[in-house]
Amino acid sequence: MKAKVLIVEDEREIGELISEYLTRDGIEATLVETGEEGLKALAGAAYDLVVLDINLPGIDGFQFLDRIRKAHDLPVVILSARNSDEDMVLGLGIGADDFVTKPFSPKVLTARVRANLRRYFDSKVERKNLIRFGPYTLDLEGSILEKNETRVPIPPKEFELLCFLARNPGSAMSPEKLYETVWGQRYGDITTVAIHVQRLRRRIEEDPAHPRYIETIHGFGYRFNPGAEGEAP
Repeated sequence: MKAKVLIVEDEREIGELISEYLTRDGIEATLVETGEEGLKALAGAAYDLVVLDINLPGIDGFQFLDRIRKAHDLPVVILSARNSDEDMVLGLGIGADDFVTKPFSPKVLTARVRANLRRYFDSKVERKNLIRFGPYTLDLEGSILEKNETRVPIPPKEFELLCFLARNPGSAMSPEKLYETVWGQRYGDITTVAIHVQRLRRRIEEDPAHPRYIETIHGFGYRFNPGAEGEAP
């Protein structure tokens, strides 16, 4: 899938030059000239990175960065003629991932953009394979459950059950659905689901009698609640 980059630059010639080089490198680039237009663009479409000028009309680059960091985790590369240590420290402190000073080499900027995109996509893959809840980290790919970085022994079937519930946070799952999905059978003794849920609760719940993570939905089944003491990614 082609990466999408938003360029927020009020000097159109510079913005078009950046856009041209990114496009040559196979990146889809969108150019806007104000912070306000940048916020609208981010609200209306998904982008993978922002190239951000600091000296913008209206809200400046620092204000823009502060606002988007409240809702977006995409990388931001600051591009600015302001090259003082204070500006760099402020930009990186607010949440920028890189800082490029003007005048700049379009080839070098493109390379920096590509490097930040690569790290961003790699981190998204890592986050996709990890589910965190409370003090726990569930590694789906490595088949590992850890509590505060200490491995928690867990039998395969309980691990499969936990993985399926954790992949569907907030969704109520009937015993029949869990039995069919985790045990691979449509018919049989579904009481084994309740037995495995109780075992799993004893393994991960502080108080299994009053579970926080694997809730009972009376008359239906079970629901995974990752936000009891933390948020799933």
